[in-house]
This record gives sequence, C-alpha cells and structure tokens, in this order.
Amino acid sequence: MDKPKTIDPLHGVTLEKILVELVDKFGWEELGTIITIRCFTFDPSIKSSLTFLRKTPWARKKVEDLYLSIQR
Repeated sequence: MDKPKTIDPLHGVTLEKILVELVDKFGWEELGTIITIRCFTFDPSIKSSLTFLRKTPWARKKVEDLYLSIQR
C-alpha cells in the first residue's frame, strides 16, 4: 500500500536546516532586519537561535513562514 502524502510543506525539514538556509541566503544582519528577534541581532549563532525558536512558537512561525516564502 502507498503511504498517504502529507500536505505539510515543512514535513521532514528540520528547524536547523531552515535556519541554516535562511542565514546562508540573507546573513544574520538582514535576517534580523526581516524578523526582529534579538537572537538574530545580538551575538547570533545557530545554537542560540535554535534554543530560542524551539521555546517560542510565535518566533518559530515567523521563521518557517519566511522559509516557505523563499521556497516558492
């Protein structure tokens, strides 16, 4: 039997992969301008940003929405 396909465009994409792609595309400075989150503007790192985004649903949603907008 075939497995049903998910309609979630983020299925199988890790938060780390999303963040790395956004940083590669925009850089920390521009990313901090697009999404005003302190972890992007003050001593940014992947590790600290992931910690914050995993604990903060509204911020994670903004990051995921930006990622989806550049995928189209």
